[in-house]
Amino acid sequence: MSETQKIQQGNAVADAQEVLKKFDKEANFRIYTGFFAKVIAAIAISFSAFQLYTAIFGVLDAMIQRSIHLSFGLVLIYLLYPTSKKWSHTKLNPIDAVLAVLGALAPMYIVVNYQKLVLRAGTATPLDIVFGVIGILLVLEAARRVVGIPMVVIAGVFIIYAFVGPYIPGKLAHRGANFETLVQHLYFTTEGVFGIPLGVSSTFIFLFILFGAFLERTGLGQLFIDLANAVAGWAAGGPAKVAVLSSALMGTVSGSSVANVVGTGSFTIPMMKRLGYKPEFAGAVEATASTGGQLMPPIMGAAAFLMAEFTNIPYARIIGAAAVPAILYYFGVWAGVHFEAKKSGLRGLSREELPKLKQIVVERGHLIIPLVAIIYLLVTGFTPMKAALWAIILSILSSWLKKSTRIPPIEIIRGLEAGARAALGVLAATACAGIIIGVVTLTGLGLKLGSILVDLAGGHLVPTLFFTMITSLILGMGVPTTANYVITSTIAAPAVIMLLSKQAGLDPYSVAPANIILPAHMFAFYFGIIADVTPPVALAAFAGAGIAKANPMKTGINATKLAVAAFLVPYIFVLNPQMLLFNIDFVGFIWMLITSLVGIIAVASAVNAWFLTTTRWYERILGFVGGLLLIDPGLTTDFIGIGLVGIMLLTQLARKRKQPARV
Repeated sequence: MSETQKIQQGNAVADAQEVLKKFDKEANFRIYTGFFAKVIAAIAISFSAFQLYTAIFGVLDAMIQRSIHLSFGLVLIYLLYPTSKKWSHTKLNPIDAVLAVLGALAPMYIVVNYQKLVLRAGTATPLDIVFGVIGILLVLEAARRVVGIPMVVIAGVFIIYAFVGPYIPGKLAHRGANFETLVQHLYFTTEGVFGIPLGVSSTFIFLFILFGAFLERTGLGQLFIDLANAVAGWAAGGPAKVAVLSSALMGTVSGSSVANVVGTGSFTIPMMKRLGYKPEFAGAVEATASTGGQLMPPIMGAAAFLMAEFTNIPYARIIGAAAVPAILYYFGVWAGVHFEAKKSGLRGLSREELPKLKQIVVERGHLIIPLVAIIYLLVTGFTPMKAALWAIILSILSSWLKKSTRIPPIEIIRGLEAGARAALGVLAATACAGIIIGVVTLTGLGLKLGSILVDLAGGHLVPTLFFTMITSLILGMGVPTTANYVITSTIAAPAVIMLLSKQAGLDPYSVAPANIILPAHMFAFYFGIIADVTPPVALAAFAGAGIAKANPMKTGINATKLAVAAFLVPYIFVLNPQMLLFNIDFVGFIWMLITSLVGIIAVASAVNAWFLTTTRWYERILGFVGGLLLIDPGLTTDFIGIGLVGIMLLTQLARKRKQPARV
């Protein structure tokens, strides 16, 4: 890399940090020095120590574990994140200090009075209600500071719905809840703030985030980028393919699409622009690839753990089911990048500019040991907590295998602090999501909305899937991954579950089997996540545009085109659950993979106006329609789809032969 390129790279990293602060509220924290910096570090390290202690010696009773977890989190959020952007980001405001104290006391009220609260379950004292109201308001404000306004607005609408239910006409009506009942339900049971989402945050998710913090210190992120460069940097449109591959690898441990855009995009986007990609396309490639990281096992942006708890399906089964759809998603992005590179005549980087694969593996290949180990442990039956615990230990030990990668002791301490800080966004999101879940369980809203969507679609599957897709896209706008899954699985997924149950001859209001529940939850989750690259609120695309110095809306449109596979794959696995490894017939599974791949390539070529050469309007129609028909698992639609794609291929071959070879 030349000196000029190094300067450009440094500027890109600086720009990336500004973009992160703009689009990721978790990055807008105070930066203390001196005494206050040590206080924050001590609290954060104590937080991580508590989580490690319970992981080693056993989790406490649900309410106690979750209350202590929330207490630590609220204290750090109010100390680190100012009430207003205009307030000092280097000094603590007295109001935030008071809120931090209340943030510690409100959850600890449950810990101190746990036995009394259990004995008088269902009967709240005035003091209970006071602390309950304070706790709920503190959770909402913490979510506003760290997660953003959309999450708080949704939770606020749900709280209002709990009160006005008797006055709403039609199917959304319910008997309503009085103030005391709602506060007690939301704050003093495991159905609200301290429900499953926060429970998962206080156990599995925190440890995986801590694992990610230690991996970052070992230099695994840079290793992924170097590996991707060595493997794909020389190919047509090399840097764009590097972005896809490195983001897929980062997605295995990353919990945020925006953070992933900034982390890998500060390297890949300048490379793409230097090669000749338009800024809008360069930003879109990184945004689409990074967003796909939330769909990539084993972590799936921490949603995999929530999904296991919500569906009662083993975690190992969920990450196994998620593997094929995630691979198909990245295959679609790769195809779009390839077609754009061919259309624009963009070449890869020279071999001299690229790192050598053998050298990378020899010097730093051992850093991948903890990632391989955690997947092995999860597959062989270890609980996620134990797997994450061992992975944290192995991340430190593997770095010590070579002097060049060795983590000094001080970095271990800093890793504990960084892990606690990184967990705050998930903590705030899951606590706030618990409010939404609490209202749903109190009012039965999930089934009501599901029934409405099914009726709106006339009881037909594909229209129901379409309306669920739109609902999930809207609900996912501007919401982080964990909260995204909680909201979409609660509001949108029930419609798909109800209709699939009816079609299977089951009671739509009873507990559905796994081959119905998991496709429905995955369907809603996919479209909630893909909202990050779908305008008008496409945070990942806008972050990519910020680094690329591109038009945000054009970047979002390009990202949507590249993510076309994400709009197809969920329909495939609902219509044919073999993709999620249910009821596998070997021949049928292979046929499904082939038709899915052909369909994704055909649609990607139609969207990008290139296959073997520039596609004409009728070829784009043939490719697009043929690709869509290949989504349906029926043999008739498959053969028609293959026929249409075959015609497009023949016309492309005929014109390709007549064209002079490109230099």
